[in-house]
Amino acid sequence: MAKIVAVIGRSGSGKTSTIEYLISNLSREGFSIGSIKHVHEKDFTIDTKGKDTWRYAQAGAKIIAIIAPTEVAIIKKKEDQKMKLEETIKDLEELDIIFLEGFHSLIAKRNDVFKIITAENDEDLERTLKGTVHPIIAITGKVAKLKPKIFNPEAPIIDMYSEGRRLVQLVKDHIRGRLDWEKRNMQEL
Repeated sequence: MAKIVAVIGRSGSGKTSTIEYLISNLSREGFSIGSIKHVHEKDFTIDTKGKDTWRYAQAGAKIIAIIAPTEVAIIKKKEDQKMKLEETIKDLEELDIIFLEGFHSLIAKRNDVFKIITAENDEDLERTLKGTVHPIIAITGKVAKLKPKIFNPEAPIIDMYSEGRRLVQLVKDHIRGRLDWEKRNMQEL
């Protein structure tokens, strides 16, 4: 079962760069990785008006799959954001790690999802941390270069560009710790 690591923060705070760095390094170490990105644009679609897949959806198809020589895309027409996220995670269960980009409103209060917080500055960090429960693996993004005033001993502030390997190791440690915890609980049953 895949372990979920959510990278949450405002637009421009460093979420994509953080996930890109982690995927690059962890996949090189043999982890199989997936990612799910939250798009806020209400009318966003990868489906192009007038194309066959769009026409199928207009006709009432709820799931449309596209198979090309080098990739497969599955379009699911859903309204409920929480259900979309949960179903997509289930679709990716065979992976080792799934990185979520965004989804703060769905993830902040969940203590079963590891989190990495990205922020631009102190105010942004304070706003993102408010209401976000542990486990928080680390704090990174533009704020890490600014020596933030906010101190959180359970979540180190890591400059990904100078301490990136430390962030990778923390992710691995947290994931392995959760794996060990799950094994212990399964043995107790």
